[in-house]
Amino acid sequence: MKIIPLREDVSLKRSIDQGTEKQRQSVVSILQDVKERGDAALRHYTNEFDGVDLPETRVSAQEIEEAYTAVSDETLEIIREAIDNIRDFHERQVQQSWITTKEDGTMLGQKVTPLDAAGVYVPGGRAAYPSSIIMNVVPAQVAGVRRIVMTSPPQKNGKLSDIVLVTANELGVKDIFKTGGAQAVGALAYGTETIDPVDKIVGPGNIFVALAKQLVFGTVDIDMIAGPSEVAVLADRTGKPSYIAADLLSQAEHDPMSSAVLVTDNKELAEKVSEEVTKQLETLPKKDIAKASIDDYGAVYVAETMEQAVEAVNELAAEHLEVHTEDPWAILPQIRHAGAIFLGENSSEPVGDYFAGPNHVLPTNGTARFSSPLNVEDFTKKSSIISYSKEAVKNNGRKIAAFARLEDLEAHARAVEKRMEEYND
Repeated sequence: MKIIPLREDVSLKRSIDQGTEKQRQSVVSILQDVKERGDAALRHYTNEFDGVDLPETRVSAQEIEEAYTAVSDETLEIIREAIDNIRDFHERQVQQSWITTKEDGTMLGQKVTPLDAAGVYVPGGRAAYPSSIIMNVVPAQVAGVRRIVMTSPPQKNGKLSDIVLVTANELGVKDIFKTGGAQAVGALAYGTETIDPVDKIVGPGNIFVALAKQLVFGTVDIDMIAGPSEVAVLADRTGKPSYIAADLLSQAEHDPMSSAVLVTDNKELAEKVSEEVTKQLETLPKKDIAKASIDDYGAVYVAETMEQAVEAVNELAAEHLEVHTEDPWAILPQIRHAGAIFLGENSSEPVGDYFAGPNHVLPTNGTARFSSPLNVEDFTKKSSIISYSKEAVKNNGRKIAAFARLEDLEAHARAVEKRMEEYND
């Protein structure tokens, strides 16, 4: 890995592919086609892009039953335990409606209401991501979303992977469809003959899925536009090079554009981690992907002080931040920007990806400066409650009318004064 002295003129940020104009126009065309032709368009694009001719996109009960025969009891138990852990964490995020009463009889409050329907996009084709299903479905269920629709591109055999089907079924997802790409996003946003539209679309995807989510935003809500995965490790002299190297590579194997960065105030550790990364790369099954990531988007930055190192990771605002220092809890109050913070040498990033409980759908590309992991609140909306009393109108009506006239809104002022006239009779 490249070892770079951390100076004021060194930026840890990187630019992310936002798609070409040709890709954007392609997505616009696909979305319009789905809006106009519905299921016929879904079948057309599934045939064109996935090489599968599917007369029926809905997953059948028989397909789910068959999937269970291919999944071991041990795997099923792991999936169930992961679901329990993740559900337990998210149940602690639930917000309640509330009302407060003032002395004059005015009642004010907030009503928390779950969304009616959510769409979960699950990447598919050659890969299977059961963890993505759990992380997107559980917070929606805990929030109380009534209807959850899942879409995923089919494999060449015209089916979804066994582990994807089993995981969805263990979560109780009933509406599962074999369609992916921008066309699936369009179906979730606009609806087709077989897929009813939803209120929010969540889940990761390729550049076409990301562009489609951007374009349908406003018709529906979306979770975020996720970029390539990234990890930053903050370490002092006590960090273990083999652990840190392994954790950097755990992100690098995701994608050639994944980012893996170490920031440390110790030059000796920097050199040892760089050597260890080279060593561990040799035996990785996805060596080519990980090496491309490390070569293009990996680096070790050496700061002069830990304070400078902390400021650098705050500037980076990474999706995942691991803290390998002598006292990571002492560092925690100084961390302002990170999607998820992993404290201590035993808290490797994959622990959060699969099993611990917090959500792994996290802000990327510096957006942790202003956004949060996917959570229960993302699947709710809040309505303000206002019940103004007669006494409150008497006491405050003139002030409200005066405020309205400050903005030259006479009808606003008169609406309040109509009550005042009656109450003062």
